[in-house]
Amino acid sequence: MMLKDKFVLITGGAGGLGQEIIKQCVENGAHLAVMDNNQEGLDNLKKRFPECAVYLTDITNPEQVATSVKHWFSLTNRIDVLINNAGIMFNKPLVQFGSAGIEKHDVTSWKKVIDVNLNGVFYVTAEVASLMLEKRTKGVIVNISSISSAGNRGQSAYSAAKAAVNALTATWARELGPMGIRVVAIAPGYTDTEATHKALNPTLIRHIISEVPLRRLGRPEEIAAGVLAAVENDFFTGTVLHLNGGMVL
Repeated sequence: MMLKDKFVLITGGAGGLGQEIIKQCVENGAHLAVMDNNQEGLDNLKKRFPECAVYLTDITNPEQVATSVKHWFSLTNRIDVLINNAGIMFNKPLVQFGSAGIEKHDVTSWKKVIDVNLNGVFYVTAEVASLMLEKRTKGVIVNISSISSAGNRGQSAYSAAKAAVNALTATWARELGPMGIRVVAIAPGYTDTEATHKALNPTLIRHIISEVPLRRLGRPEEIAAGVLAAVENDFFTGTVLHLNGGMVL
């Protein structure tokens, strides 16, 4: 599917990777709608890409998701591409020694990471896929996964959520493929974004770079190019595209 004149909905578009995906979609002639829970980020995004529709939306709230998706659909009458990009990263071992003794991974953080990275993908995809079927749209759903889906030390919740996203990608590809809807996933390695630098300290980032055969972090434009390649290849479905510089966890 070529992106020119297609209608693309992306979640988490106010972040670094999201903005790069939006930039490349716009450059390829697509019409964009962005859902994010960061009002300031959406305001800045609107200044940069005034042609984009923006929706302040908490993707962990199914009612808000339905309202935003249906509003944009009412204006466009179709959605061709969904990019599930929204996500949060959290790092903490299952158990560890602390100042007060043994510390366990807290339940609140577990639920929040699962809610954003997994449940939000389910809510948005269910809403969009139903509208694709309603209009008999031969669409594409792209899930942003992660290298951590293979299991990564200190990332119980994040790894579990991304592994589940990979499983949903395969499941939905089988279910929706006969209706002309492709479902794919992109699993980036560590990428040079603000979110990565917030989640990981400089010492850990230097260690990660030393473990990457290419000896650097990925660039947002490289990951975004992978997203576009997956959208444009009409025989690519049910598969995870790994963009990790050769690093394997």
